[in-house]
Amino acid sequence: MHFHILHAHPEPKSFNGALTERARTDLPAKGHKVTVTDLYAAGFDPVERGAHYTRRLNTDTFSPLAEQRHAFGTGAVPCDVRQEIAALERADTLVLQFPLWWHGPPAILKGWFDRVFLSGGIYTSCKRYDTGHFKRRRALVSVTSGAPESAFGPGARGGDPAAMLWPIHYSLHYLGFTVLPPFWTFGVQGHGYAYEDAGKTSQRLQQQLDAWAERLHALRTDQPLAFPGWNDWDAEGRATGQ
Repeated sequence: MHFHILHAHPEPKSFNGALTERARTDLPAKGHKVTVTDLYAAGFDPVERGAHYTRRLNTDTFSPLAEQRHAFGTGAVPCDVRQEIAALERADTLVLQFPLWWHGPPAILKGWFDRVFLSGGIYTSCKRYDTGHFKRRRALVSVTSGAPESAFGPGARGGDPAAMLWPIHYSLHYLGFTVLPPFWTFGVQGHGYAYEDAGKTSQRLQQQLDAWAERLHALRTDQPLAFPGWNDWDAEGRATGQ
């Protein structure tokens, strides 16, 4: 398989960096190909704006979706976006690696979604969900948190993990990806773990790295997350049978 990792953490020595590096080194040893986009290292600009478009459809008013459609139709997609799309299309499995910041992904990752998934190119009114551009490709989110697992859950003080990842999971589904259950690493700084010293934290995180490698090798057995498709809605977009 060809894995493409989208890495979104500013510190290479972080545990996110360790997770990406483990995948980068472990998967090729098993015969897989791995490519990585490190958004921070690449200096990716996450802010969608008119300056990215050299052949503007309308130079007076910037309409992001209209300019995206125009750029795609005229072969004027910004170079950095074109490179990102090409990397995705070469891979059959996308891994998003990021920390949980303010109950969601870092802004640079959200901005990557805003700019890379072009209206009129990567999705259209008819090319979405189970007929999406990335149909038959898989996507997996790997996310870290400083808080312990006990702090998370429906109604818990840390928030509901499923709810916090729902927007990014649903967006991946919108684009046609088969979305796999996320891989969570809690307590990366040892916070909230009673009687755990630095040595025990290090040991626990090493075990998590091993679990990450095992998970990546077993993706074919994963049961994807369930999302509705076109046949589950009526003509007005409401769930059928309701």
